[in-house]
Amino acid sequence: MKPTLFVLAAGMGSRYGGLKQLDGLGPNGETIMDYSIFDAIRGGFGKVVFVIRKDFEADFRTKILSKYENHIPVEVVFQSVDDLPEGFVRPEGRTKPWGTNHAVLMGKAVIREPFAVINADDFYGRDGFRVLGQWLSKADGENRYCMVGYRVGNTLSESGTVARGICRTDANNYLTGVVERTDIARVDGRITFTGDDGQPTTTDDNTPVSMNMWGFTPDYFRYSEEYFKEFLRANIDNPKAEYYIPLMVNKLITEGTATVEVLDTMAKWFGVTYAADRQGVVDKIRALVDAGEYPAKLF
Repeated sequence: MKPTLFVLAAGMGSRYGGLKQLDGLGPNGETIMDYSIFDAIRGGFGKVVFVIRKDFEADFRTKILSKYENHIPVEVVFQSVDDLPEGFVRPEGRTKPWGTNHAVLMGKAVIREPFAVINADDFYGRDGFRVLGQWLSKADGENRYCMVGYRVGNTLSESGTVARGICRTDANNYLTGVVERTDIARVDGRITFTGDDGQPTTTDDNTPVSMNMWGFTPDYFRYSEEYFKEFLRANIDNPKAEYYIPLMVNKLITEGTATVEVLDTMAKWFGVTYAADRQGVVDKIRALVDAGEYPAKLF
């Protein structure tokens, strides 16, 4: 059974100033998502599921989904701040979405096979989908997951500092934890971030970081449903609390419920964290097309 690609496309890009997901950056107006779908097809994925907000469904279907007809089966599910387990009600004034792992839960009804989770507005590169597709195509059983660990030196922005989930791994490349680090940048040739003491700390270029490219089997939905109730009991009145994927993954690892293998990739990540990043992304995509990595027109 071919794995499914689950694309998180429900968020607004507040720092970017618009719907990054629908921004045409390729030579024929391709979105970053288009490149992810193209790479996923090359990587052996058999279906794509998008999670979006209901209010831009019409735009999404017209500008995005229509392109994939006859290339790969697609489905759409919706994330709503009101979509809560029985017994819970959205607090008055809560407008912020419940986070990435809440978005993942929206795929439960349509995903029955091993699946990958990615952000819609991140360019992951062909090799990331290759290693993830290979791993998921052999996945069997439960409680064994994976993530693609990008080398931090391949994920920086030229327009400012970034935040990344720096991965801790054991001797066998299994994840032992993800620590969110901020203010990551290359300074005088070395990569630095703000440490626990508030001081600049250096790290190696090849340190693996999470770019939200995960591989799960369907049992992950069951754990996520159970823990979401715990999360809500503790946080429902906090208007900024979010149910993130690393929160769920860290819990499963800490309790010994599941393992997460960190897959290495040489792929260079890029994205539009800041509006100033946009032209750089356009130029990088053009360079990949010129080098023959992608056709000028994808679909």
